[in-house]
Amino acid sequence: MSDPAARIDRNFAARVDWNLLRTFVEIVRAGGIGAAARKLNRQQPTISVALKRLEDHVGTQLLRRSASGVELTVAGRALLLICEEMFEAARMVPHQVAAAMKQVEGLVRIQMISSIVSPEFDEAIATFRRRHPAIQIELRVSPWRQVLDALERGEVEIGVGYDSGVRAGLNYEPLFVEVQQLYCDRNHPLYGQRVTRLGDLRDQGFVLTGEDELDSVTRLRQRYGLGTVVNGMAEDVHEAKRLISLGVGIGFLPVMAAGDLAARDRLWGLLPGDVEPSYDIYLLSRQTAARDTATQLFLDEIQRRLRARPVG
Repeated sequence: MSDPAARIDRNFAARVDWNLLRTFVEIVRAGGIGAAARKLNRQQPTISVALKRLEDHVGTQLLRRSASGVELTVAGRALLLICEEMFEAARMVPHQVAAAMKQVEGLVRIQMISSIVSPEFDEAIATFRRRHPAIQIELRVSPWRQVLDALERGEVEIGVGYDSGVRAGLNYEPLFVEVQQLYCDRNHPLYGQRVTRLGDLRDQGFVLTGEDELDSVTRLRQRYGLGTVVNGMAEDVHEAKRLISLGVGIGFLPVMAAGDLAARDRLWGLLPGDVEPSYDIYLLSRQTAARDTATQLFLDEIQRRLRARPVG
């Protein structure tokens, strides 16, 4: 049996036409040779020949025709991953050169929900500021749906927040898992108790967070008829925490946001741990190749930190 290592072309990088790699990626993204030809404004036979040349260089089949277009072989999937990494590195060349030459100025605008507690996010801002002191950072706080809308409209390139679904045109990278708890103040009759039958709370006065309330919390409230009696309203988590701690009503808060007052016995969590609503908070970004250098450098900084975290 021949040694597989002996068949590896060690001069591949010098021999291959790099435009063939771009054509291969376009075929995959378009879903077929004909669609790629139309997108690239070239003849279909030209695209087919380019694919065949690349397969000859690689020494194996990369794509199979299927009823839905084309399917990647094992080798094709491996090559696609390498190509995407190469093109991303090439796209970053002007940004990294500008950073090396200390020529980067500008504004990084981030739209986010209130009360984000993330060491990676905070460390990314601190490191980024030390590296790029001429770049300004603006944080805009808004309800979670407005974060998504601002990204879709192109008003910001980066967001931090929640989404109950997945919107086309946005990248989602998990930042952390947030847990909410239902709190009362220390003078409330239920202070010190755990409530296992949530329906018993339907007559309690609530502090609600309006548009800032997440879908998972809304569904839980509606399932048990909670929040029909509204004693207070605040669309910012910090102000909702203020109202709850002052006895205006009971209400849902992120555990990390309420932790300081809970530790000082000013708030009490009423729910057992197994019914606390939890959900992912995401680092959000627009799927665009035309991003200003300041924003791209910050996005790289936070993504590096997130991807370096231990798995599990």
